[in-house]
Amino acid sequence: MEISLNNIIADFLEKEKTNNSEVWQQKILFKEGSKTEISAPSGSGKTSLIHFLYGLRKDYNGTILFDKKNIKIIDSAQLADIRAMQLSIVFQDLRLFKDFSVLQNLEIKRTLSPYHKQSLINEMAERLGIVKKLSQNAGTCSYGEQQRIAIIRALQQPFSFIILDEPFSHLDEANSEKSMALIEEEAAKRGAGIILADLQHNTFFKADSILHL
Repeated sequence: MEISLNNIIADFLEKEKTNNSEVWQQKILFKEGSKTEISAPSGSGKTSLIHFLYGLRKDYNGTILFDKKNIKIIDSAQLADIRAMQLSIVFQDLRLFKDFSVLQNLEIKRTLSPYHKQSLINEMAERLGIVKKLSQNAGTCSYGEQQRIAIIRALQQPFSFIILDEPFSHLDEANSEKSMALIEEEAAKRGAGIILADLQHNTFFKADSILHL
């Protein structure tokens, strides 16, 4: 799978916020196996860009292509298949089912788009320090714990790309490094690309390229 951006620009962004961008109104190609960091100061449209890439919003000019198919015009069934099999995501607002247990949140994703055996959930939760939270309601966990839940959930499905929107904002350096290591390991297993968008450069993510939004 390849993702290409062709001169995209959010409809609502002021011109002065896009003049020096290395993403807006540029031609960019993301290839499987590549690791890209998008450094994006507040107000530059970072989360909007993530939503454009995932096909959640269409309020932009230019084109985003998945394997040369314009995602603005592919039907909802095709987009659902892409999200289930090729494109995983960690949203900034996480989008967990707060009244479900941590394990239920992870199992829903794993059973909808199977990739791993159930036993690996415990192993990942142990690595990220939340194994004792599996039976607890997700909504009662701290935000940092919820971020780790969302990261593990995103790794339960097959993907050609994983997109991350400020995935470590409430984690200390040690937990951020552990989480990034797990993400990179899982992406490597699949030969998948990583697109990480954050407010500033993460030194523990060895990106192939860094783009400034």
